[in-house]
Amino acid sequence: MSLECGIIGLPNVGKSTTFNALSKANAKSSNFPFCTIEPNVGIALVKDKRIDILANIVKPANIVYPTVKFVDIAGLVKGASKGEGLGNQFLSHIRDVNVIVHLVRCFENEDIIHVEGSIDPKRDIDIINTEIILSDLQIVENKLSKAKKANKQEAVILEEIKSKLEKGEKLYDLTKDQESLIKELKLISAKKMIYVSNVDEKSINGNKYTKIVAQIASQEKAPFMIISSKIEEDLVQMEDAEKKEYLEMLGLNESGLEKLSKLAYELLDLISFFTAGPKEVRGWPIEKGTVAKKAAKEIHSDIERGFIRAEVISFDDYVKSGGEKRAKEMGLVRLEGKDYMIQDGDIVYFRFNV
Repeated sequence: MSLECGIIGLPNVGKSTTFNALSKANAKSSNFPFCTIEPNVGIALVKDKRIDILANIVKPANIVYPTVKFVDIAGLVKGASKGEGLGNQFLSHIRDVNVIVHLVRCFENEDIIHVEGSIDPKRDIDIINTEIILSDLQIVENKLSKAKKANKQEAVILEEIKSKLEKGEKLYDLTKDQESLIKELKLISAKKMIYVSNVDEKSINGNKYTKIVAQIASQEKAPFMIISSKIEEDLVQMEDAEKKEYLEMLGLNESGLEKLSKLAYELLDLISFFTAGPKEVRGWPIEKGTVAKKAAKEIHSDIERGFIRAEVISFDDYVKSGGEKRAKEMGLVRLEGKDYMIQDGDIVYFRFNV
């Protein structure tokens, strides 16, 4: 399963700088609104440490980590839903992502202009959320006007969705019928959201502004984290050993990308299974609860179509035995059928015939 995150926020909150750091891309970053017209798209590796452990055992020719696709759109401003700053055009670029990363400015810097003139996380969050809701409302109203003539039942459901949006509510706690329509319309208000406070290097453990964002995230039951785009920029320039030393000096266990990836995985209920052999060790993200036959499709549709069985070793057993050969000798390899539910960390070899 591909993981895509859309990065949103006001202008000059550090979106493009953060995007550059997360994806090692080279997005344009300037001190004025509407710098980013077309979306920046970058791919970041999710360096699951378990893959490194497997690679040390197997010594493969190639290592493939799961990836996260980041889509960075132009900063939104008040009135974006009505065309100010081409806001609706920008929002269309993130209607297909799985997760919204809402980046909030929590640092003071007189050299970087704030579009609203001051640092106020609550106001900034309200502006972004309001513009998203108003943009979705336009889409629902357009669909509703057509449904009233052609599909009465659909019109009733759309009226329910419209009512929620008009009250300024995000589209959570939905019926199956509502979920189906919302998925078809690609409404952003229904997408999972992670609130991210962007701070300076001195405030990596939080400040008075991050407390406000954390409280709002808690009220919405959304994940929250703190990131310093400057620190992330520094980290991407470092080798692994230097990066580890730098993080330890800052009192951090992991980089912002690693933490963000984990939050996104948890939010979407994703796990990873692995394939391991002399040619390649690779991680495959899937939804929790995915059965073996469906998981096989992540590798290739032919494997799903001709599925016979799955040979499975748990990650702990694989490491304990020192690899597949010894695991078989120790009786740690299980033969599982098409309805076996893949567990996080399983090393799987699919038998198939097409």
